[in-house]
Amino acid sequence: MGQYRLLKLGEQIRGEIANMILRTEIKDPRVSNFLTINRVEVAKDLAHAKVYVSTFMSESELNRGVEGLTSAAGFIQSTIAKKLTIRQFPHLHFVADTSIRDGYEMAKKLDELVRHDAEVSAAAGQKASDASSQE
Repeated sequence: MGQYRLLKLGEQIRGEIANMILRTEIKDPRVSNFLTINRVEVAKDLAHAKVYVSTFMSESELNRGVEGLTSAAGFIQSTIAKKLTIRQFPHLHFVADTSIRDGYEMAKKLDELVRHDAEVSAAAGQKASDASSQE
């Protein structure tokens, strides 16, 4: 199967799983509406697909959600396979994805560094102006 078709299939699967989570079709209590499906990588032979799941909730809540999705993988696969017309539906593997949270934390740290640098520069400028006014 071509690369474009694999990407398109991955996006279709991602959308269907996200809709199932939003409509609370997955009855496992570990699966929260706050889970986000970032992307789906489908193998070239259509045997497997990695589903990357993230959330802004705690790490333990994310892991519980991934466990719930893994437990409901058979139901999710059969439900989506009925909607999509492909010969072989891939086996879904759910993976916790912390890249969004990691990016957010990195942006916060960069903002703190910029703010600290501005404070240091302002303090240095204040010392220089105080020294020149005393002369």
